Amino acid sequence: MDSSTTKNQNTVYILKCADDTLYTGCTNNLDKRLHQHNNLKSGAHYTKLRRPVELVYSETHSTLAEARAREAEIKRLTKIQKLSLIKGSYK
Repeated sequence: MDSSTTKNQNTVYILKCADDTLYTGCTNNLDKRLHQHNNLKSGAHYTKLRRPVELVYSETHSTLAEARAREAEIKRLTKIQKLSLIKGSYK
């Protein structure tokens, strides 16, 4: 994804970690956040221990409140449901 399309957008994302677990997050600058997850101490503690991480899913929302609500929704899904969402067969 190019940074001009990911900066200042309210994005919910799912990362696949090196140990095959999934991490769900929310940001307004996806490129910067991916860099943090893979390279910096400021990345989430969960992903710091499971690097490298790979972006496997993202969706944008018009407001931060909508993105946070969707993030919470996705976090409640089972891993199988999240994998279906990633493949496009779950909403």
